[in-house]
Amino acid sequence: MTLTCTRVPDTRVRRLATTLYCYLFLSDLVLLYPVYVLLFGDTGLTVGQISGLFVLWSVTAIVLEVPSGAWADTVSRRLLLCLAPLLTGACFALWVLVPSWWAFALGFVLWGAAGALGSGALEALVYTELDRLGAAGRYARTMGRARTAGVLGVLASLGLAGPVLAVGGYPAVGTASVLSGVLAAAVATRFPQHRPAAPDPLPPTGATASPDGGPDGVGTGPGWWASLRTGLTEAHADRRVRAAVLLVPAVTAVWGTLDEYTPLLARDTGVPASTVPLLLLPVWLGMTVGGLLAPTAERLSTRGYAALLVLAAVALVGGAAVRHPGGFVLLGVAFCALQLATVLADARLQARITGPGRATVTSVAGMGTDLAMIVAYGGYAVVAASGGHPAAFMVAAVPYLLVAAALLVSGRSGAVPQARPPLGVAS
Repeated sequence: MTLTCTRVPDTRVRRLATTLYCYLFLSDLVLLYPVYVLLFGDTGLTVGQISGLFVLWSVTAIVLEVPSGAWADTVSRRLLLCLAPLLTGACFALWVLVPSWWAFALGFVLWGAAGALGSGALEALVYTELDRLGAAGRYARTMGRARTAGVLGVLASLGLAGPVLAVGGYPAVGTASVLSGVLAAAVATRFPQHRPAAPDPLPPTGATASPDGGPDGVGTGPGWWASLRTGLTEAHADRRVRAAVLLVPAVTAVWGTLDEYTPLLARDTGVPASTVPLLLLPVWLGMTVGGLLAPTAERLSTRGYAALLVLAAVALVGGAAVRHPGGFVLLGVAFCALQLATVLADARLQARITGPGRATVTSVAGMGTDLAMIVAYGGYAVVAASGGHPAAFMVAAVPYLLVAAALLVSGRSGAVPQARPPLGVAS
């Protein structure tokens, strides 16, 4: 079956999309993003201590990812999306009020918990609402534009952080970051709350079941343990869902890791430090374009999707191999292709989930991404230590060639549909 775009009440779809775009823009409008490592260093932390904080951040996200997804299938997803930016705001407030290793560590625990709360819940809410409106076929387009809104938030942070830091120091940057979280939480209250009815057909005594699946129109999910078990069962037992779950970290983890190292690669081209932000511009522009291309590319066949990954791999190798500022144009192409591939992988996963544990299954994919990123960080460090950053970027292209080959082989064997149905939304 293939989900297709149909005529739906455009006003409600636009309202959902606008809320989503504002939410992700504000969530990523964090002026501390480009300078928080400087804050750590100015506080006296060593490189080893800073690395330990990053590991703690990743471990927190991994531990809480799937349990929070099950929670999102049990309680209000909108509530979790309100809580997530408030937790990140608390993290930033803690950092600038009592800067110390322990404050930074607690902040990363809060930030990791916030990421886990939002991961799975956001995708599940958006897909469920679009499906309710008969517009599930618009998911890839909507999420592609939403990811672009997040990138624009980061770009705005890069532009504003310097001037605000110069005027008010870390307290001013931290205050602005907390404010963005509060505003994102306020926007999250505008998300709709509709979910399928719970498996139990009997409503609580004295309650009247609503057509949207619960006494209050929110949907009363099964218990947390039942949601967790149901979601994990679907992710494991359904071969097509399992393949979609595995594709998400296979596509997302490596380039999500490389993003952290692009400034070091830029510096290795020999440009002065003041020019590094300019070299990163093609990368961020590529990510922006990649999200916007989702509506056009969602009709890609499996072969076309594999070709997209090959293009990304070739552009990664070419951009890093030239060891010249001009190579960042090719890196922009690579990140454009990888952003697009990530949106389409997420869309395919959402289209293949049929059970009530949508957020749980999505969180399984998120946990896989977190685990794969830890491996990618370690692999990058090993290669970069011996061959430099250009070599590490070139080696990072290999997994994408392997994933592309696996998709082509599985497609020929019938495991993945190859016909015209889009890889992003085929179910």
